[in-house]
Amino acid sequence: MTTQRENENSDTPEYELLPTQTDADDNPTPPPMVSEDMEENRQGDTMARHAALIFSSIVVAVTWTITLTSRPSGWFALHPPLQSLALLLFTFGIITLQPTNKPKTKAAGLARHQIFVLLLAFPVMIFGTFAAWYHKFLRDAHHFKSWHGIIGVISMLWLIFQVILGGGSVWYGGWLFGGDMKAKALWKFHRLSGYLLFPVLLFTAHLGGAWSSWGAKHTIWIIRFVAYTIAPLGVLIGVYTRIRFVFEFEQAVPKID
Repeated sequence: MTTQRENENSDTPEYELLPTQTDADDNPTPPPMVSEDMEENRQGDTMARHAALIFSSIVVAVTWTITLTSRPSGWFALHPPLQSLALLLFTFGIITLQPTNKPKTKAAGLARHQIFVLLLAFPVMIFGTFAAWYHKFLRDAHHFKSWHGIIGVISMLWLIFQVILGGGSVWYGGWLFGGDMKAKALWKFHRLSGYLLFPVLLFTAHLGGAWSSWGAKHTIWIIRFVAYTIAPLGVLIGVYTRIRFVFEFEQAVPKID
C-alpha cells in the first residue's frame, strides 16, 4: 500500500510549471498599473494648484508694481512687497505637501515644505513685519491702530507658535514633545492650525491692500478689488480644494477590535 501511494504521489508534480506565452495570452491577468501621481491626485487637484499659484502671483505682481511706481521711501517700502512675497511662498509650501500619502512622496513634500515655509516665507514675513513696526517707531507713531495692524500682529504670533509646533513635532523624531505618538498627534494639530492660520494671513493682506490709505492712494478701486479681494479668495479656494479631510480623519481614528 505504501509503495503504491508513493508511486501515485510521485506521478503528481510537486511544483507546476509556469504558463507558456500562449497560455498567458489566453488568460491575461495583468497587475493593475497605477502610478503614485494618479493615486494621490484626484480630478481638479492640478487646476486648484495652478489657481492658487496664479492668484497669489497676482497679489505679488500688483503689490510690487504699486510699490515700485509710487517711489516710496523709508522702511515701509519693504513691508508690502515682502509680505506679498511671503504669502506666495507660504502658498507653494502648503500645496507642495498636499496631497501626499506615500512614504516617499511624504518625505519629499515635507522637505520642500520646510524649505519654502521655514527657510524662505517665515523669515521674509518676519522682516516685512519688522519693517512696518520700525517705520512707525522712527516716526513715533501709534502702533496697532487699524484692524490690519491688530490682526497682523496676532497672525505673526500665531505663525511663530505654528513654526515651533511643526518643527518640534518632526525634528529628531519629535523629541521636543515626547516623541512617537505624542509628536504625531501634535503634527495633526499643527496641520489643522496651519489651515486655520492661512486664511487669517490672506485676510490681513486683504485689509492692507483693499482698505488702507496706501492702497487707495496709489491705485484705482477695481485693481484693489481684483488683487486684494478676488485673488486672496482664489488662493484660499485653490488650497482648500486640495485638502484630504476624509483621508486624514480615517488615518487619525484608531481601529477598535
